[in-house]
Amino acid sequence: MTKEILINVESQEKRVAIVNEGRLEEFQIERPQDKTIVGNIYKGRIEAVLPSIGAAFVDIGLQKNGFLYLSEIEEAFDALEAQEPGPKQEKPAKNSKSPGAQKKVINEIKKGQEVLVQVVKESFGTKGPRLSCHIGIAGRYLVFLPLENQIGVSRRIEDDDERRRLKQVLLELKLPKEAGFIVRTVAWGKSRQELSRDANFLLKLWKRVEKIIESKPTPSLVYEEYDLNLRVIRDSFTEDVTKLIVDSKPEFYRIKNFMKTFLNYLTNKVELYTGEDLFADKNIEREINKIFETKVYLKSKAYIIIEPTEGLVVIDVNSGGFTKKLSQEETAFKVNCDAAVEAANQLRLRDLGGIIVIDFIDMEKESHRREVLNVLKKALHNDKAKYDVLGISAFGLVEMTRERVHQTVQTLSYQSCPYCRGKGKIKSAVTIAILALKELKRSLLAKKTAQVNLTLNPAVIDEVMKDKNNLKLIENKFKTKINIISNPSLHIEDIRIS
Repeated sequence: MTKEILINVESQEKRVAIVNEGRLEEFQIERPQDKTIVGNIYKGRIEAVLPSIGAAFVDIGLQKNGFLYLSEIEEAFDALEAQEPGPKQEKPAKNSKSPGAQKKVINEIKKGQEVLVQVVKESFGTKGPRLSCHIGIAGRYLVFLPLENQIGVSRRIEDDDERRRLKQVLLELKLPKEAGFIVRTVAWGKSRQELSRDANFLLKLWKRVEKIIESKPTPSLVYEEYDLNLRVIRDSFTEDVTKLIVDSKPEFYRIKNFMKTFLNYLTNKVELYTGEDLFADKNIEREINKIFETKVYLKSKAYIIIEPTEGLVVIDVNSGGFTKKLSQEETAFKVNCDAAVEAANQLRLRDLGGIIVIDFIDMEKESHRREVLNVLKKALHNDKAKYDVLGISAFGLVEMTRERVHQTVQTLSYQSCPYCRGKGKIKSAVTIAILALKELKRSLLAKKTAQVNLTLNPAVIDEVMKDKNNLKLIENKFKTKINIISNPSLHIEDIRIS
């Protein structure tokens, strides 16, 4: 099995593709102007408190204020107080406050107070970034929780013996009792020494962050998450990866230096590409282009249609050119199973999130519906984003949610079409021809003139000229001469009257 991480570096863009047996599994891009702020930690100031929605808006020094739930703010106060000089008060046990006391804390939150927050979700549309007081810094195998005294293990590690072993290792390391750790999925099978090294690295990193918190003004950035390339290496460069290939010499050496910290045993798998075009040579540029298409074809010639909106993604399954001689029920079942796998793949590739509805082809048998749902869940198993699948209805509808953290690849790569103005469709030439004559009449009613110029797209003029009698009637009625002017560069929906 061949699994490769390919990194393409340009002056204005970084692209990372994870390819398994020639098939594109993950694709991400990052540009300087669109660099993610998810994972960044800020020293912020509360700008507005809205008890009616249980939230506050926090100035973190960016263009848009962040959104923070009031229930989380107490932890941020505790964190900042811990940085102030003077005697430190003992922190109360978690969940020790009664509902009345918690309400009192919320009532005491005022505009201008300082909070320590971490960005957990990018800005979307008019919404600012979503903030949290549950601070976490990810390492290779562990996530350090400086404000929480708990030890947890990733739910994706399902083996009970391994979960117990990992938790016991952390307990034996004699880590600070006032802080916590979560064991990441990649820690499966790792030794005590590897986990200890990662924990010590994170503890030293947090000490540096604490000094920055003390010295920096409010609002300001106190910890910045790694860029795309280093994040992918930290999170996805595992033993099953055959090669990591990068096409930039400076980036090649930067990656090597980064890996010396806790991935030195994998440095021999890092290669510098010296050819002309890494992605083209690996035949994945075409696969990347498919990410932006609405219609995705399956091997059976069936296809799925993916339509994202601001808060909802709709995936429609169609049998298309499926030609196997099966019964209607068996055809629907076979196409739906293939579509379930591809839908999960596309959700991951496109990084689509929010509420997702998949409209599978109707199936009569309950056993077939259950099996399609199982196929979908199995295909989603390796998805790093959090998701929740509710079930499948008698009509073949599956409702699910998927965590939306970053802006999608499509959002970063495309803008609304200035031609259709984001509608996805434009009015037909016939419709515009009818509208043009109506506009002309209104204009002549408002101001009579001996001569008028009507400038239109050539396709619209063709429709107008199909009924020359209509033009003559207008000329006679308003006693004017109409000059039709063709402008090929004019938007088909634009009508100019002068």
